[in-house]
Amino acid sequence: MTSTTDWASAQTLADMLTAKGLLAAPWRDAYNAVSRERFVPEVAWAVPDGPTPAYAIDRSQDAAGWLSAVHSDTSIVTQFDDGRGDVHSGRGVPTVSCSAPGIVFSTLATLDVYDHHRVMEIGTGTGWTASLLSHRVGDQNVVSIEVDEQAAAQAGENIKAAGYAPRLIVGDGSDGWAAKAPYDRVHVTCAVERVPYAWVAQARPGGVIVAPWAPSFGRGQLVRFVVDAEGRAVGRLSRAASYMMLRSQRHALKWNPRHAEDARQERTLLDPRTVADCPLGAGLVINALAPGVAMIPAPDLTDSGRFSLLLVETGEGIGAWAAVDYVPGDADYQVTWHGPRNLWQEVSDAYLRWVSWGQPDAERFGLAVDERGQELWLDRSDRLIRRMDIG
Repeated sequence: MTSTTDWASAQTLADMLTAKGLLAAPWRDAYNAVSRERFVPEVAWAVPDGPTPAYAIDRSQDAAGWLSAVHSDTSIVTQFDDGRGDVHSGRGVPTVSCSAPGIVFSTLATLDVYDHHRVMEIGTGTGWTASLLSHRVGDQNVVSIEVDEQAAAQAGENIKAAGYAPRLIVGDGSDGWAAKAPYDRVHVTCAVERVPYAWVAQARPGGVIVAPWAPSFGRGQLVRFVVDAEGRAVGRLSRAASYMMLRSQRHALKWNPRHAEDARQERTLLDPRTVADCPLGAGLVINALAPGVAMIPAPDLTDSGRFSLLLVETGEGIGAWAAVDYVPGDADYQVTWHGPRNLWQEVSDAYLRWVSWGQPDAERFGLAVDERGQELWLDRSDRLIRRMDIG
């Protein structure tokens, strides 16, 4: 049972989200019917947006604090390190969460669901969004896929307790679920670098796919795709988005300067801080023109003002790397690099190419996905910047 106080705090959050334009009218009823507290475990790790540090919540020790976190616009991590970590400590890599309500409902609004739509969800997580979708379009119209058996089992219990019964699948979400295709909508709750074509193939013409796209360089973007008559999905980037990666597309980023003794050195006039803090549009061009390069910014050393930008080659292979050191007062900056690719040269050239194009904002870019791979384009889908073929 939800107490009067709990209901009031939930409505306060709903009113705040509505005022911010994050909770659209069609989803307010689902918000009221599907209480978030059913999907948050007794012990979890709250991660507020902004400067407030993350903290543990424990219902048995502090019920009021637990409920305050649940009924706030806060992401709550429910699993670390694929179930091996201690959720109370907050240490490790987050692998399952109950996303912040503002993100959940703004993304669902982007999905643009109609009554009775058939929806495939990639990433059941705690089961909250699967239940919200079930309330909106009916249990029989929702398929939700979760790769983590432990998370899937708990989500199934949460969903059943909330009174819903969508089709729950344990498996790799990149394969989709062809048995219930075609889908009107595909709702993706994990980030991908390569959009699996199975999602496109299993959507009907005119179907919508909303997915967080996480290129190797720069920040993630939420993309809204529409599938055309030829089985191609064409999408616009809508806003910045940070999500956990689809497990089959994870790659660990570690600073491991192999063969440092053989590294080459040169100087650059481009301030590495300019690249580290570049706008989203610049990050997209760098990702396209310097493929397979990730950035690991080192923290500012506030006592000296020094800064290091670290670049690493993702995936398997020799593992090229580069380090660019900013020192206050220097007219140019030290570049140290190793491997078959000069990563700093590629990244800086790409950044300056973006400048020469007039510094286009991220909203001018889009992605297209077909059975051969995906393309990044500027302004129109026929203005190709780079094609990324499968494999």
